[in-house]
Order: sequence, then structure tokens, then C-alpha cells
Amino acid sequence: MNIHRFLPCLLILTLTIIRPASLEGAAAGSNISFSSGSDTISAWWSSPDGNGPFPTVILVHEWWGLNDWVKTKGADLVQNGFAVLAMDLYRLKSTADAEEAHELMRGLPEDRAVRDLSAALDYLHQLPAANGQKVGVMDWCMGGGYALKLAVARPDLAACVVYYGSLPTNRDSLAKIACPVIGFFGAEDRGIPVQDVIQFERTMLELNKKVTVKIYERAGHAFMNETRPSYNKSAFIDSWKRSLTFLTNELKSAG
Repeated sequence: MNIHRFLPCLLILTLTIIRPASLEGAAAGSNISFSSGSDTISAWWSSPDGNGPFPTVILVHEWWGLNDWVKTKGADLVQNGFAVLAMDLYRLKSTADAEEAHELMRGLPEDRAVRDLSAALDYLHQLPAANGQKVGVMDWCMGGGYALKLAVARPDLAACVVYYGSLPTNRDSLAKIACPVIGFFGAEDRGIPVQDVIQFERTMLELNKKVTVKIYERAGHAFMNETRPSYNKSAFIDSWKRSLTFLTNELKSAG
């Protein structure tokens, strides 16, 4: 895996954290487990009040692992009427140390990660509280590439939201994507050049795929994460609004 795609994640700064949602909203969530092949894996589940079934979003974490920041984003989604399954691809490991995060990312087998995400979708198809026909995926950084890999592997996925994740280039792979895709990127992201984003969008459109790409000027990698020095408030607010609109249109629509 190309470490240069994730160099901006190496910058860590102690800041006063401003969160759009607190962990009080996420506290209602619970840790669950289900099977992935012969393994038992873990995830964090949270849903709105009531029995459902609810439109559901699978969250794929950054290279830091499943941490409180991911859960606050899950809490935001729950407040907007979605159930959330936040994946733990590192199998009960997370970190705030960049060197350790790099090692965790390098040690994650790609085929296992895709298998775990596919198992999560299978699990949601059987979960009464989840609307198995209305499941989307959202990701950040490292998770971005995996969300698109899930979209390639599973035509029954209903929506895909990508935040500055690595982009597939193989046309045969992109041709397998059946769900709408929306992606958000920073013009100053050193790991994911603007020309790569433009080429991804162009290829998807040539394949008659439903795709929307937004590139934010003066924004770099990890612009959504308010705990990082690269946080860009205006890009965060605009992209989050667009994400909620996209997920509402794709997962809450009738049919």
C-alpha cells in the first residue's frame, strides 16, 4: 500500500476538539459481533428510537481504527434517522499514534477487510432493525478505498460515500459498481491528486455510473476530522450536508 496516500494523517496536533455531535448520542450504541468466514468480528451498532427497520449505513474507519471520532459521526447519522454499523477492521485495536496506525494499516489483509465488510452487509440483511435493501457505506481516508471495494464486490449495496479515499482505476472493476457514489476530496491533498479524482469521475461517467464528485479548494487530506490540523470547517459543513442529502435520497426513498 502506498504510504504517501496517507502522509497527511501523520500530522498530529493537540487541539480543543469541536464536535458536531457528542458521545452522549453515541452512548446508546452497543458492541455486537457476527461471523465473517470462520472468524467472529466486532462492530459498533446504534439506531434511532423504535423498532425499525431503518435505512442503515456501514462506517469504515480511518487508519486509526474504530475510535470515538467514528462513533460521533455515527451518532450524527442516528440523529438523522439512520441506523449505523461501524466496522472494526483491526479486530479490537485502535490507536492515536501515527506510527502504530501505519503498522495496523499495513498489517490489514485487503481480502480479509473486504470479506469483513461483505459479511457486515450479509448480517444487516438478516437484522430486523435494519432495512437490508437500503444499506449504504461511508468511509474516510483508509476506509475510502475499502468502501469502493465493497461497492465493486456487492451490487446489492445501495449507496457509497467516499471521503478522500484511494480510488480504483481498473475499468472492469468500476463497471461492477451498481450503486450511486458520491466522493469528497481536497484540492491540496498530497496523497490523492486532483487529476486522479477527475479521472475516476470521468471513467465512472463513461461507464454510465451515477457519480458525484466534489473537490474543495484550500482543503487537504482529512479535512473532515476536527481533531486534526488539516480540519477545514467550511469543507466539513458543506460535505456533511451533501452526504446527508445523498443518503436520504438513496436510502430513504420509497421502493
